[in-house]
Amino acid sequence: MIAHHLWPAMLGLLLPVPALAGGACASLRPGWNAGAQASGWTEMVHYFSSLPALALILATALVIRFRSQWGGLIVTVLWSLLVFLVVRDRFGDDPAGLRQSASAEGCLGSPTLFIAAVAAICIATILYTAPNGRQTSR
Repeated sequence: MIAHHLWPAMLGLLLPVPALAGGACASLRPGWNAGAQASGWTEMVHYFSSLPALALILATALVIRFRSQWGGLIVTVLWSLLVFLVVRDRFGDDPAGLRQSASAEGCLGSPTLFIAAVAAICIATILYTAPNGRQTSR
């Protein structure tokens, strides 16, 4: 029989604590601080600070600067591809349950705010680079 003074220690090992159950967060978010809860804002910052998103921000700025319709179409398609990859990565097949564990531990938040921001960027790019309707045919 286990001594009565060991029960609290054993019970403490069985409770889900982020610092102890950091396996999923260690692999999905290596720089995550245990105990910090991920939110929509932190997820948005995480996704916008990735290399593909930074390259698309630069490309979108150039497209808007030069008002290129074809460039606007291309960056909109590339933004859509990035959102597809984020959604597939976040909600796709997870046979090991790694993402579910990371969500439970608090290091993985919802990408909804990132997706809404990308949609706003795409809409603004299309509207800004659209033809203004003052074309003459001579």
